[in-house]
Amino acid sequence: MKVSELARLAGVTAETVRHYTREGLLHPERHPKNGYQLFGQGDLDRLRFIQRARTLGFGVAEIRDILDHADHGDSPCPMVRDLLASRLPQIHERIRELQSLAQRMEQALAAWEEMPDGTPDGHSLCRLIESFPEPLTAGHETGEETQ
Repeated sequence: MKVSELARLAGVTAETVRHYTREGLLHPERHPKNGYQLFGQGDLDRLRFIQRARTLGFGVAEIRDILDHADHGDSPCPMVRDLLASRLPQIHERIRELQSLAQRMEQALAAWEEMPDGTPDGHSLCRLIESFPEPLTAGHETGEETQ
């Protein structure tokens, strides 16, 4: 099958197929007469695997490593477990950061609801932002004094 057919069957764009091919994740054969890239069922299965791995947060380089392990007959499962286990705490921290950001944004919107819009006058750029409390320094957030 050609790029467009593989893309349609996998539910991705043709550019996605081309990208994964350039990245070395898919290995099409070339038609001997016209040079078209030709993909088989194995490429479709591999592309679907790549999509699943992407939904779990794996990047292209990590997927390449996973596929390389499998292509050489080695189980990539221990590596996959280790990658997810090491990444999960980072994801939880990022979620906390985003929740904190969302709370600050909600507080700002609530505080700004009745405030008039201002015009920059050389002393003020946007009174809404300028009225919002300055962030605490790291020492103040933990209750420690900063020197």
